[in-house]
Formats: sequence, C-alpha cells, structure tokens
Amino acid sequence: MATTDAESGGEYVTEPLVTDGLLENRRYQVELADTADDRHALVCLPTGLGKTTVSLLVTARRLHGVGGTALLLAPTKPLVQQHAEFYREALTVPDDEIVVFTGEVRPDDRAELFERARVVIATPQVVENDLVGNRIDLSSVTHCTFDECHRATGDYAYNYIADRYHADADDPLVTAMSASPGDDEEAILEVCENLGLSEVTVMTEDDADVAEYTHDTSVEWKRIELPDVVIEIRDAINEVVADRLAQLKDLGVTNKSSPDLSEREIQGMQAELRKLMDNDQSEGYQGMSLLAEIRKLRTAVTYVETQSVESLRRYFERLKEAARSSGASKADQRLVSEPKIREAMRKAAAYDDLHPKFRQTRMLLAETLGIENGERVIVFTESRDTAETLVDFLSDHFSTQKFVGQSDTDGSEGMTQTEQQETLDRFRNGEFEVLVSTSVAEEGLDVPEVDLVMFYEPVPTAIRAIQRKGRTGRQAEGRVVVLLAEDTRDEAYFWKARNDQKRMKRELQNLKSVAGDLEAELDQTGLDEYENPDGDDAGSETGPESEGSPAPVETEDDGAQSAPDDDGQAGLDAFAGEDVAEEAGTDADELEGAVATADGDEETIEIVADQRELDSTIARDLSTRDGVETRLETLAVGDYVLSDRVVVERKTVADFMDTLTGGDRSMFEQVGDATRHYARPVVVVEGEDLYGARNVHHKAINGALASLAVDFGASVMRTADEAETADLLEVIAGREQDEGDREVSVHGEKQSKTLAEQQEYVVTSVAEVGPVTARNLLAHFGSVEAVMTAGHDDLLDVAGIGEVTATRIRDVVSGEYDP
Repeated sequence: MATTDAESGGEYVTEPLVTDGLLENRRYQVELADTADDRHALVCLPTGLGKTTVSLLVTARRLHGVGGTALLLAPTKPLVQQHAEFYREALTVPDDEIVVFTGEVRPDDRAELFERARVVIATPQVVENDLVGNRIDLSSVTHCTFDECHRATGDYAYNYIADRYHADADDPLVTAMSASPGDDEEAILEVCENLGLSEVTVMTEDDADVAEYTHDTSVEWKRIELPDVVIEIRDAINEVVADRLAQLKDLGVTNKSSPDLSEREIQGMQAELRKLMDNDQSEGYQGMSLLAEIRKLRTAVTYVETQSVESLRRYFERLKEAARSSGASKADQRLVSEPKIREAMRKAAAYDDLHPKFRQTRMLLAETLGIENGERVIVFTESRDTAETLVDFLSDHFSTQKFVGQSDTDGSEGMTQTEQQETLDRFRNGEFEVLVSTSVAEEGLDVPEVDLVMFYEPVPTAIRAIQRKGRTGRQAEGRVVVLLAEDTRDEAYFWKARNDQKRMKRELQNLKSVAGDLEAELDQTGLDEYENPDGDDAGSETGPESEGSPAPVETEDDGAQSAPDDDGQAGLDAFAGEDVAEEAGTDADELEGAVATADGDEETIEIVADQRELDSTIARDLSTRDGVETRLETLAVGDYVLSDRVVVERKTVADFMDTLTGGDRSMFEQVGDATRHYARPVVVVEGEDLYGARNVHHKAINGALASLAVDFGASVMRTADEAETADLLEVIAGREQDEGDREVSVHGEKQSKTLAEQQEYVVTSVAEVGPVTARNLLAHFGSVEAVMTAGHDDLLDVAGIGEVTATRIRDVVSGEYDP
C-alpha cells in the first residue's frame, strides 16, 4: 500500500498518480481503498462523503502497480462528465488518456479511443453495445468501477458487463459503490452476486472516522389539505373506476369495489382474465379492456391528488389525442366519451388555481432564501409536467431553472447533455437560486451544497429518498421537507420509504457487523469462481439471465430448450434439415473452392444485429456464447443478418398483433424490403398465446401468416421467448456459415460502399453466388462486365464454380426475360 501524509501527520493524500495537495486525507477513504485493493468489493458510504475518491485511489494504485486500463461506469451522462472532470483533476494521467464514452461519441471512434486510453469513463449502455458489437476488448482492464451499483438488478446493463468483465479480463478487480445498495439483505446480496463481489465494506455516519464529516439532516413533512374542487374532480374519476370494477366483478374476476386499488390487486385480476382468454372466452378480452381503463384512471387520480390540476389537464389532452388517432384503443375511446370523465375534464379546465402544494413550495422557498438568507434550493418532483409548471410559477418570485432528462415526451422537450451540464455549472456558480428537477439529479451528481431539499411528493423507495436527501447536509446541517397531500397515496409512499430507510440502516449496520458471514455466504453462491480464471465457466451464471430479469413468459428450468408450438416447428425442422448445397445448386467443386479461399475461422459464426434490437437480451445472450461473434450495425433491412442470403425480421406477439389491430402495415413493408435484398427472409414471431393474446379472430391471424409466406416468400417461425429466439438464430447462422460455407453480407445498408464492395454485391446478386465465389470470379476476370460475358467453359476455370453454378450464371445473364 502506498503511504499517505496521514502517516506523517499531513493533510493530503500522497500516492503515485494522484495529484499532490488535492485530495483531503480522510482516514475512512484510505481504509476503504485498502480493502478494495485486492478484492471485488462493495463500498457502502453515505452520499456526499467521497465514494468516488475511494474508487479513484484504487484506480491509481492499479494503474501504477499493474498497468492496463481502468473502466468507470456511471448510469447517466451528466454523472459521467462529472467523474471525468474529477479524474482529470485528481490523477496525473494526461487528460487525453482519460476518455469519455457516451452515445454522442461515434462507435468507430470509441473503438480507437479505448485502445489508447488509460481511464475510460462511460455509461453502461454504451459499453454494453460495444461489447455486443465486439468493438472493445476488456482483457486489459485491470479495474472496473460500478457507480450507483444498486442498479445492478434485473436486466440492467451492469450485470452483462460484469459477466463479460470477469470472463474476459486477464487480471480483473471490481469496485462497486453506492450509498444505498438495497432495501434489505436479500437485495444487497443480489447486487453482490450480479457484479461478482466477494467483499462488503460499510461505513455509516455513526463511525468515528466518518462522523466528523457529516451533519444532521432534519426531515419534516408538511400535510396539505386538498381543496373542494380537486376532491370533486378526483371523486368523479373514482366513480368511473368503481363502475369498471363493478363490471369486472360481474365477470367473476374480483370482489373489489373500492377504487383504492393496489398494484397487486390489479395483477391478480389480470391473471384471472388471462385464464378466460386462454379458454377463448370473450369476457377475458372485455375485462382486459376494462382493466386498461382502470390503470389510466388511477394515473389521472394520482395527477390530480398529488401533482396539480394543470398536470391532469395535460394528461387528459394526451388521452384525447390518443383516442382520436387511427390506432386508438377502445379503452381510450370509452374514457374520453364517459360523461363523468367529461365532467371532470370541464371542472379541470375551469379551475383557475394550482395545487395547494405550489403555494406551500413558494412559502418554504421564501423562508429559506429570504428570511434565513439561504443560497440554493432543490425541488424534486416525479412529473415533468409538474416540473415545468413549477418553474413557471416560481420564476415570478425566484430565479428558477428546470433540470430534466434528455428524452422528449409528449409536449415537452428534454435537455441535451450540454444543457444539463451548463445548468449545473450555473447553479454551482450561484447564477440562480432554485433548481426544479425530476429524478435525473437524484443519483451521484455533484450538485452543490443546498440549504433545502424539497420533495414535492414522497418517493416510494428508500434508495431514491436517500439519494435525494444526500443533496444537503454535507458541509452544514441540512433540511429536507416532504409535502404530503392528505388521504392520498402520498402518505402511503412516504411511510413505505420511511420504514424502508429504517430497515436499510439496520441492514447496513448488520452487514457491517457480520461482514465475514456475508462474505462466506457470497462464496457459497459460487462467486469464488470469479477469483479462479482456470475454473470451468467462471461467472457464467451472472448477467442478463440472472434471477430477477423480466421475462416475457413463464418457462420451466430448461425453458430455453422448450419446443415452440406446432405452427412453427414444421418450418424449423424443414429449414434445419435441408441440404444447403443442393438447395442452392452448389456442387462439391464450389464448396471446395469456397473453403479453400475462405480466410475466417470456420468454428466461429457471425451474427449482425440491428442497434435497435438491444432493447431485448438476444444480442447480449449471443455475444456470450462460445463460437458466436456478434456485430452491431444500424441495419436498413431486417433485425438480424445471418448470411449473405438470410435476414431475420423479429416480431413479438404484441408487435404482430399491433399490425393487425392498429392499421400499422410496417411489418409487411419491412418483410417486403427483406425479400428484395435477401433470397431467404425469415420472420420470427416471438411469444406465447398468439391466438389468445388479443380479441382477434384466428382467421385474421392465419391470413397475416399466410401473406408473409405466400405473398412475400418469407419463412415464418415461432419461438416462445428471447432465449429461444437466440437459439434459433445461432442454429440458422451455423447452418449457413459452417455447413453452407456462406459469409455474412449486409445488403441494403445505408452507409456508402467502396467500389470493390459494390462490384462484389452485383456479382453476389446473380443466381445466389456467395461472397467468396464472387471475389474469386472478379479476381479471375477482372471486372463485373467480364464476369457477365464469360462463357460457360471459362466460368468452370474459376475456383468454386462447378457445372451447376456455371449453367445458372449463364441462364441468368443470357436468358430471355419472361415476366
């Protein structure tokens, strides 16, 4: 371990690669770094006490002692930029060797930057994409940091990256950081398992070394009484909820009559309706439509109770727009024509006041910024509608700016990364007093010390509450105020988060006291395999398929191997069993010639996936399989390219049904494009219960399937879920590339091609000649024109061209056109 000024009474950390005189020497940070030096560690430290400094110390030590590259992952772009600024300031590594990876950096540029960087700071989605696309290699990464690691649950990108890192790195070391790793011990263990951690180190405000750097943060809540008009609007909406529940009760799926529903009760009704649909009973479809109305109405109630009448008005406008659209659902259409809902809309439109929370917010800000001479306040809200309305309202009295995410929503533009950074910089510099933020500012951002953090509404999870509270109380005593609308779900959310926080604090204390036992439990799960690079399948059970990942359907333990229903199996058997050489008219000479001239590794198959398919786990799954190499592109045609003649268009059952019920003909247009560019287009319909998913007659479904097969010449195959789709893609690609000796060729691509590529493309389009054979032909004859005018006997002189292929080429080139 490197020495620090602490050992000689100094004030700053002095270690190799760390800028002298910059990092305050805090004993607890150095101790945490010592622990994380040689174990895959979870570092738990309260917000604002320098978790990033701990990671930076470990990074500096690894780069100095081991070399290689350090990778730091953070969940948002503003947080990535913040970390980059800190690392460039705190490390003596040249600034151009500390690089930032976000979606705004071109993929090809990222690949080059990764090769020469010593520190890469990135969002996980970008690294995930680059790993799936085989643009970067983690073998040289000697330290990987997962910031805000409590996100490592379900299908989040952290899990896949951790799995790949432990498997690919020559000398891996993981540091995971969070102020709130989980609501209970089980959740914390899940994070540890997903990231391959074997050590948990916890420090709280009660630790002596930490206490001197923390200050009390008082939490108070203000109860807000709803005005009569707001209650009338809410009650009118709830009357419609009660009416829809009565109809569901008549269907026998619930005994509930009160509009005060829990999500668990809604899911129970949904399960009962599924049973009716499975038996092809129309009541199931009717009930699902009623349940969709109830969900929308509950959202409306939340807006009017906890947000503002203005937010409700905006929501109603979106509902009306949806009801007027060509693909409108019956639920939307019934809602906007319901008399009680129309009356609620009229009352909302006539209401000329805002929610009483607005006045309370203004009073708290006046008290903090005026009477108490405060400098900065953050107001958090769940709704972007509310955030924008608050900014308009507060700007009459205070200098106020909004801080929201990057994505655009209906009626609201997001903020670019540059706009976000500029807003935070101006807030730090005191150019305005009030920042009104959605959840984007909760996690980890170096938001300046503020005098008041105000929750416009409580949040239902302890983790988010802790993250928000961490924006105050770092340098001096802070204040947190939570607004609660009486007799609404505000109160339920508040008490849930409050109880969860108490439990989390107990869990962290327990974890601190039984860290040894916890590590033993982690070892028992098999995480010690990560420590053993020579072990079989190290870390293979961690990642996208870990417990907690959302799955489209319920499967058995070996669900990935379960057969699809009869609709697709016959086609699958026929495809997998066909003689590729015979079907393509390829004789032994052609195969021999193609093999002789192939440069690639015959044991590795390549699958090109469209960038937009990363919403599913298929490409990630394939990228972890032995013998499969994935590549990402923005495909102009199809979702997956498996050879020069096979392209796959993947549709979930929901997507397929949207085509039939919503008037969206894009599926047929997409398959038409695939047919024009590839000889063997394949349509995969993924998911179960195709004939019972919606109230669509089975003849309409069969008609669409028949059209795909007969009108477009596509092979239609069925899979149960994403895992089964991945299996199918691997099988087809293997048949094409290993047994058929075909190469992957992306037709119809948007990017410009070189002249040679265009020439090869023209020749491959003739009689299904493959890329290898096309290159042989061009190399032998010298031009496309010479290939097309070559005689039968001359063609036979080319490696890979046999009698059948030579005859077919001449038939295509010289045969009379007969449409």
